[in-house]
Amino acid sequence: MSKRAVLEVIALDPEDARAAAAGGADRLELVADMAADGLTPSLGTFAAIRAAVDIPLRVMLRVSEGFSAGGPEGIAELKDRARALRAAGADEFVAGFLTDAGEADLPALEAVVGALDGCRWTFHRAIDHAADRDKLREQLAALPGLDTCLTAGSPAGVEHGLPTLLAEAGRPGAREHAPRLLVGGGLRLGHVPTLLDGGLDAFHIGTAARPGGWSAPVSADAVRRWRAAVDGGTG
Repeated sequence: MSKRAVLEVIALDPEDARAAAAGGADRLELVADMAADGLTPSLGTFAAIRAAVDIPLRVMLRVSEGFSAGGPEGIAELKDRARALRAAGADEFVAGFLTDAGEADLPALEAVVGALDGCRWTFHRAIDHAADRDKLREQLAALPGLDTCLTAGSPAGVEHGLPTLLAEAGRPGAREHAPRLLVGGGLRLGHVPTLLDGGLDAFHIGTAARPGGWSAPVSADAVRRWRAAVDGGTG
């Protein structure tokens, strides 16, 4: 491959961040409260992680479990959090909101993205729960800063979503014109060779970086195995 594949690792605290960076992660996704599937971390946590590592950080913008922005009050809180994080130095983000009908919640997204000052951001796995993936991607196309979609190809995870991921990666112009597909959600080392062969070159791991589960820290050795795999090794 002409470019190094991207390996993104979820980090909850500076210990996670240092281990992930030592193992070869290119970027971290910063979240809090994985029991709620990942919420916005505190300003203190962001600042501590930013001081601990010098690799890019993407900060989750999410105030409740699920894919709703939380109505006007939730949107106002998300905007406040985004502005505070920007003021603290955050310059990459993660967000994703759906309506009850499974379409992109454009008013919420436009409001939150408007608080990011043009920063790059990822639309997270809400895409896997959309009523129509292609329609959702069309809805997102005009939003500034969007450069990545985190997806497993299926709500059930990568094992079930492989055909979708490979089909989307194989579309003409997919790599040049669309947001980059960042594969995550039940991703296993055994999936990586097929994904690489299909033209997918960005990978996101959470539990796979933590042999001890979410109650244990990121393992630098586990991240090294993933680094080797996404670089075309055997893992």
